[in-house]
Amino acid sequence: MARLLLIRHGTTRLHKNDRFWGWTDVPLSSTGIKQAGKLRNRLSGEKITTVYTSTLSRASDTAEIIAAGHKAKLTALDELCECNFGFIEGLTFKEIEHQFPELAEELASWKTVSFPGGETLDQLNERVRSFVKTLEDLKAKDTVAIVSHGGTLRLLICNLLGVDIQHWQQFRIDRASLSIIETYPQTAILLSLNDVTHLKK
Repeated sequence: MARLLLIRHGTTRLHKNDRFWGWTDVPLSSTGIKQAGKLRNRLSGEKITTVYTSTLSRASDTAEIIAAGHKAKLTALDELCECNFGFIEGLTFKEIEHQFPELAEELASWKTVSFPGGETLDQLNERVRSFVKTLEDLKAKDTVAIVSHGGTLRLLICNLLGVDIQHWQQFRIDRASLSIIETYPQTAILLSLNDVTHLKK
């Protein structure tokens, strides 16, 4: 089996008010840097062979901190970037309700979403599916860390477990959380989801 460590980046400098930050390159805050350090300590016993990360700095900086204690190759991929939110980038949900009321109704269900000037859910999922193909050559004893974003990781979990992507928002993925999946030739098993116990130490 190959072991996948799914990690969401730490808290950013612009995390307040639940604004939609997608392709904007928002840096980690001092809290986010500390969270990444706690993740590194949490994973010190793992024999990580490869680290994949989004090219956005909030993820890649988290990945670099985690990889510091491992002799692992670090690979940054655009496929792991967050959704492109287009015209609603940086807006709160209330602001979206005022400026894009039809989109706000779509977001209430999160099943079929198309962000004006940005990506659709299907386009984001195509990026994720492209990354999944990268994992097909993993060896049975490989342990791979994947540092990415909430939306991307939710869809990655759906694809690995064979869950319809319409259920993607039913997986909670907090900042600096760890989820673990073991992959086998014909299936994948979710061992843990949204583990944040390391942040309480």
